[in-house]
Amino acid sequence: MSTQDLWVFGYGSLMWNPGFDHTEAVIATLPGYHRSFCMRSIHHRGTEDTPGLVLALDEMSGARCKGLAFRACPKSHDKTLAELRERELVSSAYLEKWLTVILQDGRKVEAVTYVIDPDHAQYCQIELDEQAQIIAQAVGGRGPNTEYLYNTAAHLSDLGIEDQDLNWLSQTVRAMVTP
Repeated sequence: MSTQDLWVFGYGSLMWNPGFDHTEAVIATLPGYHRSFCMRSIHHRGTEDTPGLVLALDEMSGARCKGLAFRACPKSHDKTLAELRERELVSSAYLEKWLTVILQDGRKVEAVTYVIDPDHAQYCQIELDEQAQIIAQAVGGRGPNTEYLYNTAAHLSDLGIEDQDLNWLSQTVRAMVTP
């Protein structure tokens, strides 16, 4: 890999669990995509028999997704990419793309970004009510689907990033699983 900066755009679990060393984390916006629970999780937050749901970036004209852009440590670019690919490309439902993100301070950088393949079997578009039911029950190799939802919603809130769907889902799922 070259000595140029390696930026990674996180919009879900990468925001609260990047899994790689970085020198900078900046709120950033990715135009042309929106964050949604449009990927059935058969590994990390569900199983093949009982899939969960994880967030993915779904391409949409006029959309904008706010998340975090991480600048990876310069000496670990190859290791960072290898570990990201092992984590994110486990079922090939994500496509690895290098997309321009706009950092909060106005800088524009090319960032490795994992977006959903709309032709993949794990891609789905389902209503929020059904998403809540699935998330409330699913468990996978990395733990309960609820944990993924709660951590992501809390981290977005801590960063001052408003996501009405995630807020609604978090509140609804908590009410479903609280005795």
